[in-house]
Amino acid sequence: MSAGTPINLWLQRKAQTGDFLPKPHHRPGNNHKITDWQKFKAFAQEHGDKTAAQMAELWDDDISPRTISRALKKIGFTRKKNLRLPRTLEATARGVYGSD
Repeated sequence: MSAGTPINLWLQRKAQTGDFLPKPHHRPGNNHKITDWQKFKAFAQEHGDKTAAQMAELWDDDISPRTISRALKKIGFTRKKNLRLPRTLEATARGVYGSD
């Protein structure tokens, strides 16, 4: 029997760990950037008028706008953000789109 046979490897594992169980495989998981959800909910309420990119800049840790968006979805925070709306309203007020 050579040293690399499965039986010898199992015996080595039994001697080292006390059992024949396979080594646990830790799958790479998410390194959760947001752990205090109450704090995040308060943050979302305070800064809900901002874009995800702006909120990411204001958050305490280094976090991406996509992570902010996923977290907002997770807490059920919904909003429709239209960045062009203020310009449209301003243009309408000036009569840019014509007047009747």
